[in-house]
Amino acid sequence: MAPVLPPALVLDQLLKSWLLEDIGRGDRTTQGLFASDAVSGQAQWIVKEAGVVAGLPIAARVFHLLSEQSTFTALVEEGQWCAHGHPIARLSGSMDALLTGERVALNVVMRLSGIATLTNKYVEQIADLPTQFVDTRKTTPGLRLLEKYATQVGGAVNHRMGLDDGVMIKDNHIAAAGGIGEAIARIRPHIPYPLTIEVETESLEQVEEALIHKADIIMLDNMPLEMMRQAVQTIRQRSPHIRIEASGNITLETIRAVAETGMDYISSSAPITRSSWLDISMRMVVAS
Repeated sequence: MAPVLPPALVLDQLLKSWLLEDIGRGDRTTQGLFASDAVSGQAQWIVKEAGVVAGLPIAARVFHLLSEQSTFTALVEEGQWCAHGHPIARLSGSMDALLTGERVALNVVMRLSGIATLTNKYVEQIADLPTQFVDTRKTTPGLRLLEKYATQVGGAVNHRMGLDDGVMIKDNHIAAAGGIGEAIARIRPHIPYPLTIEVETESLEQVEEALIHKADIIMLDNMPLEMMRQAVQTIRQRSPHIRIEASGNITLETIRAVAETGMDYISSSAPITRSSWLDISMRMVVAS
């Protein structure tokens, strides 16, 4: 599935707020050097470490908001793995737009590229297996749309975007309701078609309860591998249509062994919560 950016109506509101935060009452440095739109310039973006590039269309939008005459030309495909020193974009336009937008545009792309890079490492560990790698709702407030876009660029599948996307009965819901069966029974009459009900389970007894009460998706949370295998075998034998997800302490070292138990999905917050930014620099092109 190709990564999908939010429409301009949504994206522009985010970018404008970040530009306003950075610019404040004006870019004192750039405005002291150049009158608005008086001088044109060119620049290039270069990656300073190897990784997967994500967010270039967003960067282009940043500069467009500052000046419709700005041009941002991507030199690589979105999601392409680039080596250290590889040029990834060429920019031209007024100096004030290029210099004022530099930090916001780079911050976004560096953050998203870091997420895409780590996501891709997880995806590659299970690329030859039918299991799909999935992200979570552990995202930075205000950045969820873009961080989840970055995991898609890295090859992952998005889990629910928000609480209204699906029903996920977790440990605290189970405790509050008094059990899995009670939670499902109380929730099912209130959800619209075609939302599904996913239940988080931590033991074979909870898996059995989720099966009895006809959960659509069963998550195996923080289970040892042997318990996972038993759970998958039981679910496949009893209700082969139910999808199975594994979650909890998934690492690059363990993801393949978890996938080999027969999972449909493996979810992890690590690509978003543990990734580092990909180092990218902008360099002005000075005419000789």
